[in-house]
Amino acid sequence: MDISTQFLDVNTLEGNKFNNIDTKNLPDQNLKKVCDDFESFFLKQLMDVSLKSTKIAGEGAGSDIIKSMYTDNLSQASAGNVGISDMLYRFLSEKK
Repeated sequence: MDISTQFLDVNTLEGNKFNNIDTKNLPDQNLKKVCDDFESFFLKQLMDVSLKSTKIAGEGAGSDIIKSMYTDNLSQASAGNVGISDMLYRFLSEKK
């Protein structure tokens, strides 16, 4: 999962301040990749929280590692297939 180290300013996410996001110079292929990476990241966070209290991989430190590997692989395999990526891509493409 390749998440950019450049994070958006918190003020950008409030209200209708999405005009501050510069997508004009980003090629369509790269924009789609970034949207897929965000979806993968979002899915991993969702699965990490939902599996945190389960004993699906046993108990102890080893189970935490297995759960992390499982959610990482599943989120990467699902990226671009859930619909969040497509919605985000369409939204950001319109801002170009």
